[in-house]
Amino acid sequence: MARARQGVTEARRIVVKVGSSSLTTAAGGLDADRVDALVDVLARVRSGGEREIVLVSSGAIAAGLAPLGLHRRPKDLARQQAAASVGQGLLVARYTASFARYGVRVGQVLLTSNDTSRRAHYRNAYRTLDQLLDMGALPIVNENDTVATDEIRFGDNDRLAALVAHLVRADLLVLLSDVDGLYDGDPSTPGTSRVAEVAGPEDLAGVTIGSAGKAGVGTGGMVTKVEAARIATAAGVPVVLTSASRAADALAGRDTGTYFHRTGRRSADRLLWLAHASTPQGSLTLDDGAVQAVVERHSSLLPAGIAAIEGEFTAGDPVELRDLEGQPVARGLVNFDSKEIPQLLGRSTRDLARELGPAYEREVVHRDDLVVLNP
Repeated sequence: MARARQGVTEARRIVVKVGSSSLTTAAGGLDADRVDALVDVLARVRSGGEREIVLVSSGAIAAGLAPLGLHRRPKDLARQQAAASVGQGLLVARYTASFARYGVRVGQVLLTSNDTSRRAHYRNAYRTLDQLLDMGALPIVNENDTVATDEIRFGDNDRLAALVAHLVRADLLVLLSDVDGLYDGDPSTPGTSRVAEVAGPEDLAGVTIGSAGKAGVGTGGMVTKVEAARIATAAGVPVVLTSASRAADALAGRDTGTYFHRTGRRSADRLLWLAHASTPQGSLTLDDGAVQAVVERHSSLLPAGIAAIEGEFTAGDPVELRDLEGQPVARGLVNFDSKEIPQLLGRSTRDLARELGPAYEREVVHRDDLVVLNP
């Protein structure tokens, strides 16, 4: 087992994600003792100066419940955003005070999927996080819940954490929650056992993965954590999944929780965000030739290969690219508004430039802004 956790002991830049249930009470409101206990562990890990920590912390909405007189997490988006607005300040204030005990300065970074799928914004997000680490600060990352509608779809920040690990080129992702690892069934059922290692998808065959957290203040369950592990490991980042109470053991490389081996190579490609974090605003149906060009040759999408358009979007929005049977084959950032595209369908860029001007002699989706989806 020591060999299996080599990816932990050798990690120098680590992303740690903690869920709402590990920081708050079921009734809402931050549990100061739980926050301090986590901070104690993280401060010790980075105390020698050889390891860097980026903390992805849920808990903003949960922290805002009690102060607003809410007895449970609201279902409507407006009140969730209001709770996040109040709770985010409380959450960062608590972390600031707790890390100050160790002389550690923290910096808040709020991200949205829309920000990080675009090239310039992606570079800015990376530079900010990298600079904070270079200056000895500890970044605390969260979804910008007060204005974004993606928080629920991110799955309680599990997926966000996997994407942040990719963004900052981390060596390890640690997912902390209220369960001590992945089990081959319901952990409360006698006879189930912990899955110590996952080397690939085949190790999850026959494993029943639950979908709900126990505390009722977050949105994530085991499904979102396993999906986050899949995203991170495919990008070359190993993952440890365990409970917050065992964070110290997890970061020391001891046999706790579930260790997911990396399955792919590390890449600095922002397109991972486009594939896993963006919400398509519409779709373009491609003819067979265009599908082959995009999927097999990784070419840009030209107007001549588009057979149909669906939805309303503006230039720069993510759109889904489908084959003639309606199956998604790719996703990309479109260069035209939806109202412009109908006049472009099936036409060559040369003809369009001659008739409409040089601005139309360009790709509908450039290959640098396009990611092929796994079948």
